[in-house]
Amino acid sequence: MTTATEKSAARYAVTAGFLGWTLDAFDFFILTFIFAPIAKEFGTSISAIALTVTASLATRWIGAILFGLLADRYGRRVPLIVNILYYSLIEVLSGLAPNYTTFLVLRLLYGIGMGGEWGVGASLTMESVPVKWRGVLSGLLQEGYALGFLLAAGAYRFVFPHWGWRPMFFVGGLPALLTLFIRAKVTETEAWKRSRTDWATYRRAIFSNWPRFAYLVLLMAMVNFISHGTQDMYPTYLQQQKGFGPHRTSDFTAFSMVGAILGGLTFGHLSDLYGRRRAMVTAILLGVLTIPLWMFAPNVPLILVGGFLMQFMVQGAWGVIPAHINELSPDQLRGFFPGLAYQFGVLLAAGSPYIQARLAVHMTYAQAMGSFALVVFLVGSLVIGLGPEARGAKFGRASINEIVPERGG
Repeated sequence: MTTATEKSAARYAVTAGFLGWTLDAFDFFILTFIFAPIAKEFGTSISAIALTVTASLATRWIGAILFGLLADRYGRRVPLIVNILYYSLIEVLSGLAPNYTTFLVLRLLYGIGMGGEWGVGASLTMESVPVKWRGVLSGLLQEGYALGFLLAAGAYRFVFPHWGWRPMFFVGGLPALLTLFIRAKVTETEAWKRSRTDWATYRRAIFSNWPRFAYLVLLMAMVNFISHGTQDMYPTYLQQQKGFGPHRTSDFTAFSMVGAILGGLTFGHLSDLYGRRRAMVTAILLGVLTIPLWMFAPNVPLILVGGFLMQFMVQGAWGVIPAHINELSPDQLRGFFPGLAYQFGVLLAAGSPYIQARLAVHMTYAQAMGSFALVVFLVGSLVIGLGPEARGAKFGRASINEIVPERGG
């Protein structure tokens, strides 16, 4: 029986994890809307600014190691507070950058903060909620990412036309206020308290579970190729190929993120019923069927529908990820393993926006993004479908070696 105190703790943990990831994603996606004006001010190319997105993705593993180790050793709460304060500060400083080199360095530093948030927030959330709700709340947590994208679209619509690109980064400092809520309301999870161990045992757990970690890295590389391959250059596609202005680019991107949120919740719930892998593979294969409408729609209404459906499927698969990889991680390493696997996956997929921007020099954005998506969707479905599953694993009670992977969903 779940007590009132446990319910309150779970509710606060979900809120903290969700808002932390939402505001982190908001800070990240602000940049994807303003490649062109930043490139113009700094006297460089759009592909050079796209490289700063790659820079942020490429340093996220550092944050995953740093904050993941702290979270496993000292708890989820304090490292989460420090992380949010850090990335909020770097975001504000990005808006003050005087030149391209400084901006690039700041985005490298920002990636460290972004890399630390997800692993800590996801472990806090997944350890706090009942097993029966883990899939749907996984979808809710992950779609904080989509909501952050939607909020960034709103900032682009209402802030950029009046004040330019720099104040958009100043707005990105607001997540620091979330730390007040975490400090006042969030408590440590019982699973972490039961699993906390000494450094020697901790090191042994890391090395003894390396095959599982290697699989998680491969899994996260593919789902990051899928998400960044369909999101990061999408506003630029609307601007450069479709000729959309700030308002329409913002509106269309925001509408696609509504699809993302609904997809994450839908497939997260389905994963509780039918299995994590089955739900993810279904979403990805339906995404393959959506590619022609997403990139080659002949009119404005169908462009809108294509963007909505694509992100419904992409984030449908992603919505299962927090539950799936936390269930596949050892109790002692749950702050470290999921976050670092996620960010190593990000590192492998970090070139997605730059590759697409370079391809678009030789073909249309639609051709570059559509062909890229087709390849990574098909490979990703194989990696997920052939991998293990531990739906319903009891946190804080068993080691990963005691979990029998599901093989049929």
